[in-house]
Amino acid sequence: MSSNFKPVPAPHPEAIRGGNLYRLAIVGAGSLKGKEVADVLNDRNFPSIDVKLLDDDEALGKLEAVGGEVTFIQNVRTEQFQNIDFTFFAADPESTRNNWKTARNAGSAIVDLSSALEDEPDAVVRSPWIERQRAQPLIRELQPGPAVVAHPAAIVLALLLLRVQKAGQVERAVATVFEPASEHGQKGMDELHEQTVNLLSFQQLPKNVFDVQVAFNMVGRYGDRSVPALAFVESRVLKHYQRIVGKDALLPSLRLVQAPIFHGHAFAIHIELGQAADLEQISRALAGEHLNLTLGADDAPTNVNAAGQSDVLVSIAADASQPSGFWLWAASDNLRIAAANAVECAEAMAATRPRGKIQ
Repeated sequence: MSSNFKPVPAPHPEAIRGGNLYRLAIVGAGSLKGKEVADVLNDRNFPSIDVKLLDDDEALGKLEAVGGEVTFIQNVRTEQFQNIDFTFFAADPESTRNNWKTARNAGSAIVDLSSALEDEPDAVVRSPWIERQRAQPLIRELQPGPAVVAHPAAIVLALLLLRVQKAGQVERAVATVFEPASEHGQKGMDELHEQTVNLLSFQQLPKNVFDVQVAFNMVGRYGDRSVPALAFVESRVLKHYQRIVGKDALLPSLRLVQAPIFHGHAFAIHIELGQAADLEQISRALAGEHLNLTLGADDAPTNVNAAGQSDVLVSIAADASQPSGFWLWAASDNLRIAAANAVECAEAMAATRPRGKIQ
């Protein structure tokens, strides 16, 4: 991170609206994450005058709607980044690594949803949701490094555990996270679908993405040819958790399981406090933006109910065998949470950019 910065009060997102209009680019516009970023930009009324949709050869020429207008997906070329203020990288990590410096050298701020840049010297793993929860000041940088959006599972775990700590000291947290196929993009979704169809018709299973049967199955390890390995994703979640919460924060024990679901994370989290668990007090501590506590069966947390929502759905249950323990069952839209945090990263950057004319 650059050393030439000073904290300034964090602005409300409305503070950036009505001043500048910005030019944006989405690399990987045809991907699941890219489409979600375009939707969130529209939903939050991000102050843009132009949004370029860029992708590889497979998506070229496809029509996508952005801000009520239909536009074509174009090829990723150097000239496409001229006069672009913010570039969202939502494609695969290789595409991000191949193109991000071109965008940066053209003057664009970088928001990375692929995690390809997480180990770059000036990159910062970010979640504006967690920054607000921790009351962190906005960092003013004249030339900010890439903002790497934290893994959506890390964001959910951090938000839940930070809130719970308001109800009492957390002694231990153990989380099982059920990973959806959509974390592997459209190819992961397609392979789960094809495996499901082929199993029902007694045909050979495609295993190009997971290298193992995931349809009608729960696995804790992908096949040897699958990249990235599930253990690598698990370590990334923990690394991102530590970067957004702080190295001295409680680190949960974590286990990722690939579930036979297309979309949305699910979480089973056991938490032990330093005193007897008071579920009413815990409910009050959890309440706040981005968390929706559910009580009835109709709105119980499921990956289906969470689809399309920015909020994390959460329910609480007592641990019958341990008075100081309790369970959280949560579900969230992984793509929506990643896109929402990506756009809020750009909003925070926009608040520190020069005003008065189109960049």
